[in-house]
Amino acid sequence: MRLLFLGDVMGRAGRAAISERLSNLRKEWRLDFVVVNGENATGGMGLSGAHAKILLDAGADVITLGDHAFDQRDMMTFVESEPRIIRPLNYAATAPGKGARLFTAQNGKKVFVAQALGQVFMKKPFADPFSALDQALKAAPMGGLAQAVIVDFHAEATSEKMGMGHWLDGRASLVVGTHTHVPTSDTQILSGGTALQSDAGMCGDYDSVIGMEKLEPMRRFVTGMAKGRFTPAGGDATLSGVFVETDDKTGLATSVTPIRLGGRLQQSIPQ
Repeated sequence: MRLLFLGDVMGRAGRAAISERLSNLRKEWRLDFVVVNGENATGGMGLSGAHAKILLDAGADVITLGDHAFDQRDMMTFVESEPRIIRPLNYAATAPGKGARLFTAQNGKKVFVAQALGQVFMKKPFADPFSALDQALKAAPMGGLAQAVIVDFHAEATSEKMGMGHWLDGRASLVVGTHTHVPTSDTQILSGGTALQSDAGMCGDYDSVIGMEKLEPMRRFVTGMAKGRFTPAGGDATLSGVFVETDDKTGLATSVTPIRLGGRLQQSIPQ
């Protein structure tokens, strides 16, 4: 299969880049399945139902969330009616929605998508993501019920994200980190056949501080005081993520390419 994962969509600039480019990329890159992390798509904090529809209509098969999953209140009910949205497995036990699902790609093949939140340096004490994902992946083993497995690990620490990749090596097609909005350069296929990138980066304007207009974050760094609200940067966005090709029999990765398309970053696309 040919899989694309796109990192955290950041505000209007990120939404516009997805809307303008994703449909054509599906055709050009012959994509079978696309997952987009959308948890910052609405004003940089959370995802509204209306903006979720924009991402889905643009060509996302699944949207993952994160620690801001329910910052937009309508997502509390929207996620119950829209099965293509995945919230973290180890969020509060009473949270609406699901943290993992089996989906059918446009070619009829099955793709299992799961998400969990990290614990290191995160503001809230989430439950153990390793045991949560370990249990979830037993429901759809690669080479059996699922032809591919994609895991979005939404975490702060690179070490924890790399650890998760090794923990799931051989059991997932792709383990990809989100949350920090900066793409890492450790894209690789691990010894057991799982593709890993510690952070996919963001789909947003990189002439910014992790997607926010620069002035207010810099003021807080320099003075320790807040004067205004954080506002998503609105310039030309870079689509950042990971492209993976897999073997249908095993679900393991056969190739992996970091994606950086448009905007300011050095470009990287599948050859």
